[in-house]
Amino acid sequence: MLKVKGVLLDLDGTIVDSKEAYFEALKRTFETLSLENFNPSIALEIPRRLEQNQPINDLIGSIDAGKFLDIYLKTYYSLTESKTKPFPNVPKTLEILSKKVKLALLTMRHVPREKIKGELEKLGIAKHFHCIVTAFDTPFPKPSPKAIMTCAEKLDVKVSECAVVGDSVCDIKAGKNAGAKTVAVLSGIFSFEELARENPDLIIRSLNELLNFLG
Repeated sequence: MLKVKGVLLDLDGTIVDSKEAYFEALKRTFETLSLENFNPSIALEIPRRLEQNQPINDLIGSIDAGKFLDIYLKTYYSLTESKTKPFPNVPKTLEILSKKVKLALLTMRHVPREKIKGELEKLGIAKHFHCIVTAFDTPFPKPSPKAIMTCAEKLDVKVSECAVVGDSVCDIKAGKNAGAKTVAVLSGIFSFEELARENPDLIIRSLNELLNFLG
């Protein structure tokens, strides 16, 4: 059982299903750059690599990676409001969680927190979060512990009394680097094997299962 006072939740792949947005962003980027040989199979590999700060050159051919990513990320961020949706039962889970612990949303999307808050409000879940932290709020993205520490400070909870919940290896690394508990969810774009290698305190199929492990 996890005995914590604060839970720091990732957004994409943890609270919302972003796969449709990833596919559409890739398709539109290829169209914008007039690239041929669109390969939908790389739609999930690109965010996987970006999450881990790995190169994508071999996925996009001769096009400049910086130019590609500028268009891709702007396109993705413009699509999140219409193309992402909460995983089944997650809104209810958040409501229950918010009555047990303090919740923070931690996303490395490079957008102002007001945009994230607006999306959450449309989904009816913004009220459950004490704070929202985005990549705009810290120059040190995950797996740096800085964003985790910022969230804990905003919640007024010790980092050691927080659990970081996310679908990526960087979520788990960041939580461990900060000294927090870590929970990996299998609802995103990383496999069980990849997440298990990071030795999180808990691996669950979806955020909904977290309710079974809070002390």
